[in-house]
This record gives sequence, structure tokens and C-alpha cells, in this order.
Amino acid sequence: MSDLVTLIIDQGVATITLNRTEKRNSLTPEMLEELESVVAHVGSIQEIQFVVITGAGEKAFSTGADLAAFSSLGFNGVRKNWVPEGHRIFKRIARLPQVSIALLNGDAFGGGLELALACDFRVAIDSISLGFPEGKIGTIPGWAGTTRAVDLIGLNRAKIMILTGKSISAIQAREWGLVNEIAPRDAIGNCIATFIEDLCQVSPMAQQISKQLMSTFENTNNAEVLEAFAGALSNVTEDFKEGITAFKEKRPAKFTGR
Repeated sequence: MSDLVTLIIDQGVATITLNRTEKRNSLTPEMLEELESVVAHVGSIQEIQFVVITGAGEKAFSTGADLAAFSSLGFNGVRKNWVPEGHRIFKRIARLPQVSIALLNGDAFGGGLELALACDFRVAIDSISLGFPEGKIGTIPGWAGTTRAVDLIGLNRAKIMILTGKSISAIQAREWGLVNEIAPRDAIGNCIATFIEDLCQVSPMAQQISKQLMSTFENTNNAEVLEAFAGALSNVTEDFKEGITAFKEKRPAKFTGR
């Protein structure tokens, strides 16, 4: 195992860190595999009450899927592996017995935002941006973003984010309910400590049972199959090829709808 995902356990809090700063913590298949292993380990430790997931550095929590890895997969690779594996791992995070908190130390885009949405709560630095920019390269959110965002902020606001590809500020994200708390970078440590302190006022057992009960109402039952096919189809379109090329060339894409 490499150090792409690190784990620190301290006083009942497990901190999982995405550690790929040179690529803004974008997610590769290897990174997802390590994340799943760490999450499985943490979930088995009864003494852990809270799980914090964050990113290394100050630029990004995660900018989502590594485009080089994703674009190389083709139709079947996306349908059979990439989308289902991401769903499985994020579902494992969502169903952790412990309360999970995404600490957004930097921008959260695409699959990075979907990872944050798989957590119970989100605490963010007030200067970051959040969004689903997949449409700008000719693809779609593939790891339950189309369902968890709707559950959290409503259909219309989710459509604004996904169908325009525009990012929103942390302040707007809090107003919409996408983020629970925001704070300046130099106060974010105290902010999440206070957030956890409030959670500590409830019995851990009652907390875990309540979380398990509420998870039955999540609207993600059909997302895996639908997003797998949708993501696979987008992977072989001319628009996706143009989107990837434009991204690499740092220019606006010229989509044709094919």
C-alpha cells in the first residue's frame, strides 16, 4: 500500500486524508482501492466514534476522478468497473456505523464533491468552491451525485449545479444546505472541534441506530445502474473526446452534441 490515503486515529476520531496534492487529490483506481481498505478498517474499530475525511494541502479537498484514468477506460471499463466500484466505496462510507464528516480544506468538484456527499456532514473553509463540472467535458456525475445532491438540496438546485456545470461558493453551499458549517482557514480546526463536541452530547449507540434508520430513506437505489450506463455512454461520445482535449489544451470545448 502507498501513502495515497493516510489514516490517523486520535481520541475516538479517525482522520482519513486523500494525499495526492500534486494532482489536487484527484481519484485514481488505486486511490479508490486504498480508500475502501482504510474505510473498512475504520468501520471495524468500535472505539472510533467519528470519521473525518479531508484532503492534503490547501488547494483542493478533491477535484474528482483523475481524467487520464477515466478517459482511458472505454465503455465497458466505465460500466463494469469505474462507476460500480465508486458506488460501492462511497456506499461503504455512507453506511459507516460512525458519524462521518467531510472536512473541505479546498475545492470539491465532481467525484470529490460526491465523496463529500457520501459523508453525514460537511464542514468547509469559507473561501472554497464546490461544483459538478462533468458536463463541461462531456460526461456526467457518476458516483451518486445525481441522487445525493437532489436528496440534500432539492431537484431544482441540483439541476442548476449539474446542468450548468457552474461552481458555487462555500457561503452559497451553506445557504442551500450542501455544507453544514463554514469558517476561515485559520479557524477551521476550532469549527470542526465544536461540531464534533456538539455530536458528543448524544449517546453513540443512539446516534448509530438513528443513522442506520435514516439511511433507509436515501434515494440511491437505482443510481448505480443508471449512472454506470450513462457514464459509459458519455465516455464514447465525440463530445467527451472534445471535452478531454479542450481540458488538456486549457480552452473552451466546442461541443457538437454527438
